Amino acid sequence: VQLVESGGGLVQAGGSLRLSCAASGINFRLNTMSWHRQAPGQQRELVAVMRSSGTTNYADSVKGRFTISRDNALHAVNLQLNSLEPEDTAVYYCHAHHDLLGSEYWGQGTLVTVSS
Repeated sequence: VQLVESGGGLVQAGGSLRLSCAASGINFRLNTMSWHRQAPGQQRELVAVMRSSGTTNYADSVKGRFTISRDNALHAVNLQLNSLEPEDTAVYYCHAHHDLLGSEYWGQGTLVTVSS
């Protein structure tokens, strides 16, 4: 199983980034896919989740700015980050959770740095 994130980088406040996570080795359609982030010295937190049904949820801090999407054919989940703020600086992780089996996997993370 592999979850490989890409798209992180350095961006100025107000800018945008698009993160992607390519999944392999899982039955992608049966997994709830989510993005989490961890800032230095802080706990990892849920940013956005997209269930196999297509329903989504977002952390209050990113509502209206971030959008999660998934492509079941490509086994990919994306996170569009708009109107970025310095407080969004963190390592962003992709997560897969099998809806029936309960198995879960993490990607290695991609760093997003937002400068003021």
